[in-house]
Amino acid sequence: MSLSIRNQIAGTVVAVTPGEVMAAVRVRLEGGQEITAAITLDAVSELGLAAGSAVRALVKSTEVALATAAVEGLSIRNQIPGTVTDVAAGGAMASVKVAVVGAELTAVITRDAVADLGLVAGSSVVALMKSTEVSLATA
Repeated sequence: MSLSIRNQIAGTVVAVTPGEVMAAVRVRLEGGQEITAAITLDAVSELGLAAGSAVRALVKSTEVALATAAVEGLSIRNQIPGTVTDVAAGGAMASVKVAVVGAELTAVITRDAVADLGLVAGSSVVALMKSTEVSLATA
């Protein structure tokens, strides 16, 4: 299946913590970073997820925020450090490619945000993704 979601990173499920309706699924990415996806219990069951399952973490580029350093005091748990490799700015929005260990992420943010953060190729950034915006697919 082909998807329009640009950010597709391979990983392995480390743990599944079920709740009433949702589960927190912790995934170790190929680069060694860990992220959490909050998905329904039905999805966990339908995908057959358990520790050791091979998955792809999927995040729309519009759901990736960027910061110039790790952020404390924030509910967003998925924070992956990286380096900007390219900035393609349009009239209002910009596409920012970020190299992270083992993968590349794309963030679509406003052109004003690019300017305010001073983002250029070589800039150090942290990609921020809410766990509710991370989907999982099995291989």
